[in-house]
Amino acid sequence: MVDLINLFESMLRIRMVEETIAEKYSEQEMRCPTHFCLGQEAIPVGVSIHLRKADYVYSGHRSHGHYLAKGGSLKAMISEIYGKQTGCALGRGGSQHLNDLDAGFIASAPILGGTIPIAVGSVYSINSNVNDRVSVVYFGDGATEEGVFHEALNFASVKKLPVIFVCENNLYSVHSSFDVRQPKDRNISDIGPAHKIPSFRGNGNDIEEVMEIAGNAINTARDGGGPFLLEFMTYRWLEHCGPNEDLHLSYRTKEEMDEWLANCPIRLFENKLREKNILSDKIRVEIEEKISDEINSAFEYAKNSPFPDPQTLFNYTYPKN
Repeated sequence: MVDLINLFESMLRIRMVEETIAEKYSEQEMRCPTHFCLGQEAIPVGVSIHLRKADYVYSGHRSHGHYLAKGGSLKAMISEIYGKQTGCALGRGGSQHLNDLDAGFIASAPILGGTIPIAVGSVYSINSNVNDRVSVVYFGDGATEEGVFHEALNFASVKKLPVIFVCENNLYSVHSSFDVRQPKDRNISDIGPAHKIPSFRGNGNDIEEVMEIAGNAINTARDGGGPFLLEFMTYRWLEHCGPNEDLHLSYRTKEEMDEWLANCPIRLFENKLREKNILSDKIRVEIEEKISDEINSAFEYAKNSPFPDPQTLFNYTYPKN
């Protein structure tokens, strides 16, 4: 049985981590481009609740929530954003290059759609030996406009691979709305059947709906049912890259923003838990204090950690001939 309080805590943890990063970003100690997932917390939590440690997860540039939900180290993530040697990529990658092999979070990368074929290839390489391992790859709606997305779906379908393609459709690719980039009246989930892949579309701000859709897909794929394409509708609260709001750019309206803010995934779930007398003020305060202590410890650890030795600049790179 799913622990509903744990689900709430997992979403709130991602939210509070992101808010703290955004708050401290202006201190100019985090020098890498940073993409925030505020408003999109239900999707990684609802998917990861069905995953095992051995399952593979891949992501793109907006990866903090995916990393944390899969069990990635918060201290290592914050250290990476600060460019420290204790970071999960040894301070060499920054926010967009997270990895934690111990947690099964294999990689994130900023190249649009770049990890989609890697997620397919990795599970293909081990599929004959580990039949119940699944691979999950997260991407935004913009990545579905890349050729590699269709190539990966086709290959996964032909080989009947246990890959879960998770599209977080937040309606915008940087500042371009969905309707100027993709055909009218076609959902991203409609693409799956063209490759003979079962596809589902759901409310990405409803943690219980995400859990149900993702659980069915993951369990079926794990049992040999092949790949799935899941499209979850959601919305990012901040600018495409950075810790600020961007309504002044006029590519989206305040009315639209207010509508999505009112559908905050954490608030919606909190209201349900309170109605069922599962969550109280006391429990919520205890959860917040626990998360705050963890966050403060992670930032203290990161700030006190050393930078990489300049002499190791070319380590972990391809050698020159």
